[in-house]
Amino acid sequence: MNSKNACARLINSKWLIRLIVASGIAAVILAFAPEICATSPVEIAINGEGSDTVKIIIILTLISIAPFLLLMMTCFARIIIVFSFLRSALGLQQTPPNQILIGLALFITFFIMTPVLSEINETALKPYNADQIETQEFLDRAAVPLKEFMLMQTTAGEVDMYKSLSATNWEETSAQDLPLHIVVPAFITSELKRAFLIGFLLFIPFLVIDMIVASTLMSMGMIMLPPVMISLPFKIMLFVVVDGWGLLIKTLIMTYN
Repeated sequence: MNSKNACARLINSKWLIRLIVASGIAAVILAFAPEICATSPVEIAINGEGSDTVKIIIILTLISIAPFLLLMMTCFARIIIVFSFLRSALGLQQTPPNQILIGLALFITFFIMTPVLSEINETALKPYNADQIETQEFLDRAAVPLKEFMLMQTTAGEVDMYKSLSATNWEETSAQDLPLHIVVPAFITSELKRAFLIGFLLFIPFLVIDMIVASTLMSMGMIMLPPVMISLPFKIMLFVVVDGWGLLIKTLIMTYN
């Protein structure tokens, strides 16, 4: 009886209904996308709806993968990882909250990516909305500014590593002509490396404060008093006095200039 009641509550729950609806919409899009994309130009001209339908499918697809594009092809990953390192170095568990850090990282990401987004809008989105270019050309033009941005932040070592690991021989191919399936993982690897390096540098001054407080308490014989409890106010005071947030955000933005 309890299992039946649990199943009934599960079926009647709102999130399950939303999941079913979302799955149904995705199934319909996946089912009809090949037919729509395979529609001949004559049928599109006769019906006058094919182009709009393809645009709707592209927009829905971009919306569904937008979080992954934000994480993997922008500066968001480096910024949020550095913020996480900062919170750990200060010894704060939930301050600032995750929502504040993610929101700040998003706005900094938009600030840094504004030139790239503006170029995509001018060279790809506006001509596509004006029906001056086809879908494939729109995707190719939109990928160019993103690829240039990622290659500027990617070291040659990561690019060479993924070129050597690929089944296709890309040794004679220039970086600008490399496909996204090589540029994107190389960019992510470089971002992780830089984020961890910045995190290591952030830990050093706070680690020094912890060591000084711990040695002072031990010399005074106050072994039972946690050093973190005493060092936390000093670390916060140091971070505020040197304008830590301003310096950190300025440094992060300058690393992309």
